[in-house]
Amino acid sequence: MHNARLMPASLPLVETTIDGPRTKRWVLEAGACTELAACRIARVGLDDCATPYARVRLRPAGSFFLEAVEGEGRILLDGRWQRLRSGELSMAPPRGLNAFHAVPGRRWVIAWVRCEEPPWIRPLVGAGSPVRLRAGKGEMSRVIGGLRDEWEGARDPRMVHHWIGLLHGLLQRFAQPWRGQERLWHLWEEVGREPAKPWTLSMLAARVHMSSEHLRRLCLRELGRTPVQQLTYLRIQRAKDLLENSDDKLEAIAPAVGYLSALVFSRAFKRWVGCTPSEYRGGK
Repeated sequence: MHNARLMPASLPLVETTIDGPRTKRWVLEAGACTELAACRIARVGLDDCATPYARVRLRPAGSFFLEAVEGEGRILLDGRWQRLRSGELSMAPPRGLNAFHAVPGRRWVIAWVRCEEPPWIRPLVGAGSPVRLRAGKGEMSRVIGGLRDEWEGARDPRMVHHWIGLLHGLLQRFAQPWRGQERLWHLWEEVGREPAKPWTLSMLAARVHMSSEHLRRLCLRELGRTPVQQLTYLRIQRAKDLLENSDDKLEAIAPAVGYLSALVFSRAFKRWVGCTPSEYRGGK
């Protein structure tokens, strides 16, 4: 058991599951509900978190969605600890470091969904998904609450089907809000195809005929990242694919994803993923 007054810098980045005596949880697993399994959802839950509540998942098999319903906690996003407050929703792709914890003295109620997505299928959360939505409306927690009430009550199969279908539709919408921004979509598709290109903010902005500042504001609104952060994210995602599916050395992978040297690449990778490229490859 780790110290009850965990702070971001001291939370070990190893597989961690801590609830603590005052945390209250409701969880529904796919093993108990075949409707969840049909939507490739491993489990859903509602947690009323109290310290030392903490989670670290090094390489989860599926996409992850986390909505803050009340209060605030801390979540590791893009290699740095950030606050996640009431009304905000965060999401993470498969096989990427995912960590969050309650803050001493603060109540934190969260709704969450963990998907089960084999490597050969397209995951819900991908390269174009936002890291967080800053203006959430609590839809996910309300739907999970409805599912919980039905499951704990009448458990009518038709109603369970309704709630899970609604949840799955919401997850798809959360993960692809940029579909309405065609220029942004095409930009990141191009960058994803050519991560080795020496992209700069001005080059990215010119591609979509915007000023650099307008692109920055648009990316923050739609993706929760700056353009440069999104570029790094896409490069790291491509690097993960190469580490998993090739025997290429780091000296070959680094320039293939836009880094000048294996050392610079390794530092960036560890900052974003939580382990070195060699450790990531060895953990397959």
